[in-house]
Amino acid sequence: MNIDWVAWSNPVSIWWGFLLIVSSINVGLWLVLHGYLRSRNRAVELIVLLSAAYVFGCAFRAVLPRADVQRICLFDTWLSSVFVGRSVATIAEICFVAQWAIVLRYLGDSAQSNLARRVANSIVPLIVVAEACSWYAVITTDYLGNTLENSLWALTFVLIATALLSLINKFAGVVQLAIGAALFGALGYVAFMVAVDVPMYFDRWLADAASGKEPLGLFAGLYDAGARWVVTHDIALWTDEIAWMSLYFSLAVWSSLALCGFVLVKDRLLQYRATPAWRARPPGALRAVGVTEGVRPAGPRTPGSHPAGGRFF
Repeated sequence: MNIDWVAWSNPVSIWWGFLLIVSSINVGLWLVLHGYLRSRNRAVELIVLLSAAYVFGCAFRAVLPRADVQRICLFDTWLSSVFVGRSVATIAEICFVAQWAIVLRYLGDSAQSNLARRVANSIVPLIVVAEACSWYAVITTDYLGNTLENSLWALTFVLIATALLSLINKFAGVVQLAIGAALFGALGYVAFMVAVDVPMYFDRWLADAASGKEPLGLFAGLYDAGARWVVTHDIALWTDEIAWMSLYFSLAVWSSLALCGFVLVKDRLLQYRATPAWRARPPGALRAVGVTEGVRPAGPRTPGSHPAGGRFF
């Protein structure tokens, strides 16, 4: 791979350097987290393995960034092909949303929240559909697929935020703080998608439609995605990709790593359940009262009747 283009005078090389540093930190953080969990004699949990797929997948894509529909990349290698990059992204993104599904399912079961359970069950299928839309865009070079894909991602995190909002008052302590931070992050992500990402792809789709651009067919598109890549270090061609890629390979990966911390509290969730505003007197506080007197029959006492406290038979 040729790196003669890397120079301080080239904004693209500075951005790529940022991606390299962030990705190295992300991989290091995952290794530290994995080592910490192993040192506590914990088995490697599924959620940690899912995070590994996302962290290392994003690191691969950060080292070899590319834009799918435009077929642009930084290095002249088959690893920069859209087919390879999109395949890695598909696996990584499904693993990422599966992490969210696991966390919401545990929280929902602990809090007896049917809403959280339903969201946990729905978000992975939603992202599978989103990935299908992404592949449609990759194969046909039609930005409508990207528009639908990112709209589904925004919808997914609206659902996640709704579930988190329903859960936040059901827990206390560090779990409540974590839910609050996750809710804030989910809302920020939705805002970015609605304000920046989805409109960008929608505008590109409208521009292509206005220019009369024809989408590629299935076989032609698959061949094009696997065999054609355009190496460019021109900042003008990368400008629209820099914002979302920078956030994606940093904040999104950090959220995946943070979700791994859930393994430290998942077996103790009941300890973090919030107590209700009112609390009944605990049974131990009730005074035990023994019956020392029988019920005295009404009317005058007759000879032979038993005194109070005696037997009635």
